[in-house]
Amino acid sequence: MSDKYEWRKKEKSLYIPKNKPELLEVPPSNFITLSGEGSPEDAVFTEYIGTLYSLAYTIKMHPKTMTTKPSGYFDFTVYPLEGIWDINDRAKADFLGTIDKKDLVYQLMIRQPKFVDTALYEEMLHLVKSKRDNPLLEQVKFTTIAEGRCIQMLHLGPFENESHTFEEMESFAQAQGLTRRSKVHREIYLSDPRKVAPEKLKTVLRFQVI
Repeated sequence: MSDKYEWRKKEKSLYIPKNKPELLEVPPSNFITLSGEGSPEDAVFTEYIGTLYSLAYTIKMHPKTMTTKPSGYFDFTVYPLEGIWDINDRAKADFLGTIDKKDLVYQLMIRQPKFVDTALYEEMLHLVKSKRDNPLLEQVKFTTIAEGRCIQMLHLGPFENESHTFEEMESFAQAQGLTRRSKVHREIYLSDPRKVAPEKLKTVLRFQVI
């Protein structure tokens, strides 16, 4: 019987919501992150994802081989890719209701277990750098993000149809006497778009409210 920590089982409220809006309090968590700008169809976007996963899997696998395990260490399933999305200032100034993908600003990230601290992160980053010549590793950051009060919902289907889900979430917020803090939002990717048909994609959508 495996003692591996499974986020899908242990943290359903954060990662496995229903396809209807719900209010929740999101606690602070540590993430490895990469920030960029432009269309997710650009080649560099895929490189960003690969860079984060190479580090995330090193953090998962290498401590198993260490004679002295990190304090509080436990085996775990790597968390899903997440992204915080916005548009650049120029696009905001000229916004007419339609978003051009080249104007997107994003922060991609993968959450880390509690035992991962700055020292362990730096050690694992150095290890990955020693094995791969990847300039993007210089841009990776280890940071704590606190979202607080949010509304989230499971979006089923293509990314292009997310506006319908956001409309439903915003109506729910108004009914609760809440206001969406900004158009910035988080996406958590439960499906791999390389392997899953667009109509079957599962994405958690979340935004902060006040």
